[in-house]
Amino acid sequence: MTFAARLALPLLLVSAVLGAMGMSWWLVMAGSAALVTQVWRMQARAARSAALAVPRDEESLVLWTVPERTAFEAAVIASRRVRATWPSLGTMIDPVLADRSLTRALGELGEVLSRRQELRRLRSELAAVRDADIPADSPARSAVDEQWVRAEQLWRAEDAAANRILRSVDAAARAGESFIRERQVAATARYAERTLARVTGAPASVESGPELADRTEAVVAAYRDLAA
Repeated sequence: MTFAARLALPLLLVSAVLGAMGMSWWLVMAGSAALVTQVWRMQARAARSAALAVPRDEESLVLWTVPERTAFEAAVIASRRVRATWPSLGTMIDPVLADRSLTRALGELGEVLSRRQELRRLRSELAAVRDADIPADSPARSAVDEQWVRAEQLWRAEDAAANRILRSVDAAARAGESFIRERQVAATARYAERTLARVTGAPASVESGPELADRTEAVVAAYRDLAA
């Protein structure tokens, strides 16, 4: 309401000026009123509480914690970088198999992150009750401590699994991008060598530019780790 009122004041001034210039005052006022009403409706809708519909089937995964959502978003960005390198890699990889491996890796990452966020919530609940004012020899304290140890072990395992998948996707992206950049540099070097040979009249060497045959192993190894 405050923003709509602030918007209406300059519109009234503009309407008065346009009316003084000979324009139809009711047409200008109607347009100003329509604009203020539209802005008010948009802001009123944006201010309403949002409702998140969570899928009820067992195959769907919902990440609601910020660290897990950030990690999965980083993996999606890296996967897009991986797919962007496929046209330039040519026959070095099979895009169909690579897409299956990448999709499977993202699916496994989603499952790991889903379990990790549940463990994150459980660790917070256990940490809240571990400091409760109860006797040190209480069976309840012993039970909580035992569950805390188990939760910590599972937390470390899931965290290591998530980091492994993230590193694999990022390694595949960096390997492909590095190979493409190196091939572009090699092409530039060969072009420069031919140009200099034409200008100076000296024969160009048979082997020009860096050799990239050995570099393909890095790309293949990165995709093997992604598929593992």
